[in-house]
Amino acid sequence: MLVLGLTGGIASGKSTVSRMFSSLGAPIIDADHLAREVVRPGTPGYKQVIMAFGPEVVGEGGELNRRHLAAIVFSDAAERRRLEEIIHPLVYQAMQDELAKLRAQGDPAPAVVLDVPLLFESPAGLSLVDKTVVVWVPPDIQLKRLMSRDKLDRDEAKRRIAAQLSLDEKRRRADYCIDNSLTTAHTFEQVQKIWVELLGGEAELLTKGRPAERIED
Repeated sequence: MLVLGLTGGIASGKSTVSRMFSSLGAPIIDADHLAREVVRPGTPGYKQVIMAFGPEVVGEGGELNRRHLAAIVFSDAAERRRLEEIIHPLVYQAMQDELAKLRAQGDPAPAVVLDVPLLFESPAGLSLVDKTVVVWVPPDIQLKRLMSRDKLDRDEAKRRIAAQLSLDEKRRRADYCIDNSLTTAHTFEQVQKIWVELLGGEAELLTKGRPAERIED
């Protein structure tokens, strides 16, 4: 089973591309989802985060206040590393567990997509994948999308983008690059091309009988 590592930058459209791969028949292991699961109330990860950052990061309902936590870690590199040191090992183990479940199936899929925002920043996560794909957009589009999506001012949006490895550097390291700066249809064409290149005839078997993905520009 081929493991395809999908990554990108904040507001680059990685989740959209992940859904496109799913529509073609790829099982998706979503690191963001797992990162939320490993810090649910009562979990060891939840307790470690509170010990590290204090009770003020807990919201009214007992869940972690992610907005408050993000404000802390995106303004201080040391705090961000401290959070990553807690969460990354837990997510890495969870990804391994999910891959093991897929491989144990009687007829496992020929490929799975590992959706990991910080793939190139995480040697452990990178060790799990066979090929890598980055979802890329120009810096000005990334900034504009982030400001609009998260209702951030320009300075705060720039800080959050700067906290990650640049998309240009990720593009340099990746095996494949998907330009997500144009239309949705254009992005989907690139996804299909990569899928067929990686799987050949198996790609057709996976999509046979599945409803066509409806893409609007």
